[in-house]
Amino acid sequence: MTAYYKFNLGENLHSVYIRGSVPRGLAIYGVSYLDTIAITTKDTDELNLQWVNRTGQELTKEFHCVSGIEFSFYYTKEVLETSTFSMIPFMLKTQSICVYGEDLSSYLPNYKTDKTLGNEHLVNLEDQIKQAKDLKDNTDVADILDCCGWIMKIIVRAGLALVIEKENKYTRDLFPAYKLFSTYYPEKELPMKQALAYAIDPVENANEIVDFLDDMGAWMIREAEKWLKPIIQKGNEI
Repeated sequence: MTAYYKFNLGENLHSVYIRGSVPRGLAIYGVSYLDTIAITTKDTDELNLQWVNRTGQELTKEFHCVSGIEFSFYYTKEVLETSTFSMIPFMLKTQSICVYGEDLSSYLPNYKTDKTLGNEHLVNLEDQIKQAKDLKDNTDVADILDCCGWIMKIIVRAGLALVIEKENKYTRDLFPAYKLFSTYYPEKELPMKQALAYAIDPVENANEIVDFLDDMGAWMIREAEKWLKPIIQKGNEI
């Protein structure tokens, strides 16, 4: 992976990280994704990234041990701006291994598993679900599959966010997130298990996805609103 980043980014590449289950030795053959992060010395809007989709597809076909390969890009200046919580610095510090270049983790704060982290997963959940429900008018199978995997991962991780204070644990891995959520919401274990299945093996039936989001998605939005209500009230008092 590093070779592809180096070849395509050249002097604009600062460092490369891998994260998730693969570097921790917990990957499931043919199911887990290989998630990679490139830190760049130039604003990502100024980079030519047309090679990314094609390269990811080619590598996924070549390496059957993973179900997909994700390339992502973040500007060094933005990563090191930590006056407010941001998910990428958090993941670099706690969930990633530097495999090329200077490791920025020593410049990042020590993060805690707390309500701030949970809020990060829940604050945009309603908008994300609404965006995914636009699938109803989409006939592009590739778009439908991508969107299904994307929104279902968000839902599973949002489920963990709902119990993060009770468990004082955090993971990006989907199966442990599903299990922890189900401990506290046994009545929603089956639909969350379905979300997990959709995330791992997306379906191309847009109506099926939208129907699920109308049900479980709507419930998740209501629970997220309960979570966020004290934060919004506190903000209005300031």
